[in-house]
Amino acid sequence: MEKYPPFAVSLIYLWYTFTVVPNIDREGQQMKQMLRKKDVWVLLAALIGAFACVTLIQFISGRIDGVASMVFLLAVFFVSMYTDGYWWGVAGSVISVLAVNFAFRTPYFAFNFTIPENIFSGVVMLVVSFMTSTLTTRIKKQEQLRMESETEKMRANLLRAVSHDLRTPLTSIYGACSTVIDNYDSLGREQKMKLLSEACADAQWLNRMVENLLSVTRIDADGVAIQKTPTVLEELVDTVLVRFQKLHPGVPVEVKLPDDFIVIPMDSMLIQQVLTNLLENAVLHAKGMTRLTLRVFTLGQRAVFEIIDNGCGIPKERLKTLFTGTTLTQDTSSGGKHGMGIGLSVCAAIIKAHGGDIKAESTPGEGTTIRFWLETEEVDTEETEDEQ
Repeated sequence: MEKYPPFAVSLIYLWYTFTVVPNIDREGQQMKQMLRKKDVWVLLAALIGAFACVTLIQFISGRIDGVASMVFLLAVFFVSMYTDGYWWGVAGSVISVLAVNFAFRTPYFAFNFTIPENIFSGVVMLVVSFMTSTLTTRIKKQEQLRMESETEKMRANLLRAVSHDLRTPLTSIYGACSTVIDNYDSLGREQKMKLLSEACADAQWLNRMVENLLSVTRIDADGVAIQKTPTVLEELVDTVLVRFQKLHPGVPVEVKLPDDFIVIPMDSMLIQQVLTNLLENAVLHAKGMTRLTLRVFTLGQRAVFEIIDNGCGIPKERLKTLFTGTTLTQDTSSGGKHGMGIGLSVCAAIIKAHGGDIKAESTPGEGTTIRFWLETEEVDTEETEDEQ
């Protein structure tokens, strides 16, 4: 088994330590505060609801023998099911016993634990409430452990995927540079330029990989919403094409844009990254491609973007998980130089953060179309003409 370069491992560790871990900690604290508030409201709602229900039954029938305990037991069960932790159910149990003894046992509106009937019913109700709370809490803990196990597996898959995609270009860079250094005098100028060009291309790809990872943490950090600014469609596409042609000067892109003046609220840097990722994926993975098209059209208040290639296509079984990042781990055994799972999962995260959606259609041997949409912004034509 090939050993990972130390730099790749260090880069993964630093990225995970300084971006993912702090975000997880902050999100964990915020989540705990939200859950605590929710638990308080659940406890109050359940007990108030039980008290109101028993009072209504007493008002209608005039008798509540045994009914009060059953209703409050149901409330404790509700609290145990929909709160986090054991002590909320315990608190509900104690309050329920006190409430039944105070309001629905003789003497009314006074605590009295000297009557054997009240003592017995209170003890039974408390024991049943404790058991109910314990069982429901145990079930929830088992579910939580199962979810944590699945999350840990996903984290491990992501780290393996990232390490694979970083390892390949780093190995190539190291090999090219060491070859030039060790054989500088014996290599011709063309050979040196070829090796250094390959190293430069891999370094650029590594830089884009890091940008992708930073984009994901930027979107997820603290639950911050995307900062959208009105962006003219033609300016966006021109910027993307200039950037793409610098990276792939020999790949022409056919562009089809609507005649109307289109303005889209977006984070233009992130959407540029999406379009660049999609165009580059077509170049890297659409074997046999002879035509690459960027098409944009409007559908109601939506601007629909399509990246279309006529390459080898994507197998149907991979389309379902194309934007989840799991396909990247499958690419590790393929002959491809770079996986594509992280880039596409980043694209999906960016589009969803903008309130849009992204999908892929593909026919093996005929090509692939990746389509996403964003909400447009109405433009006052008269104001636009006056500004011009």
